[in-house]
Amino acid sequence: LVGCGYSPLTAMVLSSRGLKNQQEAHAYLDCSAPLPDPFLMTDMDLAAGRVGLAMARGEKIAVFGDYDVDGITSTCLLTDFLRRHGADCISYIPGRLEEGYGLNAIAIHQLHQEGVKLIITVDCGITAVAEAELCAEYGIDLVITDHHECKAELPDAIAVIDPKREDCTYRNRNLAGVGVAFKVICALAGKERLSEMLAKYSELVALGTIADVVSVRGENRALIRTGINYLSKTSRPGLIHLFKETGLDSKRLTTGSIGFAIAPRLNAAGRMGCPDLSVRLLTTPDLKEAEK
Repeated sequence: LVGCGYSPLTAMVLSSRGLKNQQEAHAYLDCSAPLPDPFLMTDMDLAAGRVGLAMARGEKIAVFGDYDVDGITSTCLLTDFLRRHGADCISYIPGRLEEGYGLNAIAIHQLHQEGVKLIITVDCGITAVAEAELCAEYGIDLVITDHHECKAELPDAIAVIDPKREDCTYRNRNLAGVGVAFKVICALAGKERLSEMLAKYSELVALGTIADVVSVRGENRALIRTGINYLSKTSRPGLIHLFKETGLDSKRLTTGSIGFAIAPRLNAAGRMGCPDLSVRLLTTPDLKEAEK
């Protein structure tokens, strides 16, 4: 590989990962391949249909996330997309100490009281069998999007989207939770708007994907590279001030600087029991609020 134009260090890293020649190295590093069709994921058609129906009916939708960076970026991404397209949508991230991880009875009861008719989980829910039954008792429809390992029994939901499902033939089984959420909005928006979705949301996809330490190959590599390009010229007030506070030059971002300087700070809010701070930071359009 040294003779193929790669530096000795790059060639050594690529060789250590099992790549034997220039063709394999190029395929490994290439980010130009088209992103796979989101409808290749099992249940994506069911999820898109139910979310579209909720939007058409004006039903109240809750996006239920997790309190780490992957869950926070997933929540921000899907909530923002739905609101921009006229949906009556709220976000909900459980309290780490009070509610623990994932969909839970406390949250379901509260969302029922608020008139929610559809819950969409992001980065969680794949093991929520009992919680799915509780949603049904309350008359709440449930769409699950997750990327964690599945158990033998899947929740009885309208749709269960997880690339790690045994019956899912989607070729990238290593998407982060935010990657799965991104595929959902791509399905809702239509393939002709993929470039628009990347421009608007790849920053969040890159943050969550890097923070969750998933395999940086294939589609994940392409999403991260695109996201870093947009992060370098971000107009999100929260990210502008976060880069400023950390002393990072947005023009010279790397997966390392994001993983070791940005992600821990976004994670900190969830660890301290106030993940909504990170949600507000990533979604506020106001520079003064972002600075505060």
